[in-house]
Amino acid sequence: MTNTMKSAETYIQIRFCDIDQLGHVNNAVYLSYLEIARIPYFENIIGYIDWLNEGFIIAKAEIDFKIPILLNDNIKIKLWCSRLGTKSFDLSYSIIKVEQEHEIEMASAKTVMVCYNYTQQTTIEVPKSWIPKLV
Repeated sequence: MTNTMKSAETYIQIRFCDIDQLGHVNNAVYLSYLEIARIPYFENIIGYIDWLNEGFIIAKAEIDFKIPILLNDNIKIKLWCSRLGTKSFDLSYSIIKVEQEHEIEMASAKTVMVCYNYTQQTTIEVPKSWIPKLV
């Protein structure tokens, strides 16, 4: 991530139900954490979104698991736009454990977001008003 990218950070509250039998956050829960981080990102970076006419769908999600997340870990997600295309853009994520004086990346992820008009049920170009906010 470079200094010119607009990013956001969201702290995640780990719930007991997120933990699997092995004592760490279940891999499937990571996608929910990414979703939780996207909400404030779009509220802070984009602002109001007309979801029916200028929304998006997730076309692809990738997660690289590095270190298991445990129930009492203090976790935050850093999120930024890492690629901007005509009809799609990529969001990159770093899932970080925050300790007293340092941070440890527990996982990294990327989602491909395709802009979508739900009213017309078709893909659309990235709204022009979003472009300077994302890059």
